[in-house]
Amino acid sequence: MHCHAEAMFVITEADAAAIRAIFDEEGELSAAIELRRRFPGVIDNMKARACARTIAGWTPLPARSTVTRLFPRRDA
Repeated sequence: MHCHAEAMFVITEADAAAIRAIFDEEGELSAAIELRRRFPGVIDNMKARACARTIAGWTPLPARSTVTRLFPRRDA
C-alpha cells in the first residue's frame, strides 16, 4: 500500500515568511537551504528549491475581519 502523506509537510506562516525573506534577499538556493534546515525530512535539493520557489510566490493570508451584528441574536 502506498501512502501519499509521506511526502507532505505543514508550514507555519512564520516559517513561510522567513523563507520568503531569504528568497528575496539571498536567492533561491539560500531559501532552499533554509527550508531544509527547518524541515530535515526534505532531503532532495531539487524538491527543496521547488518548494522554496512555491513558498516565495505565496502571499500572506489577510487578517481575519470581525463581524459586527446589526441586530442582537434572539437565542442569546
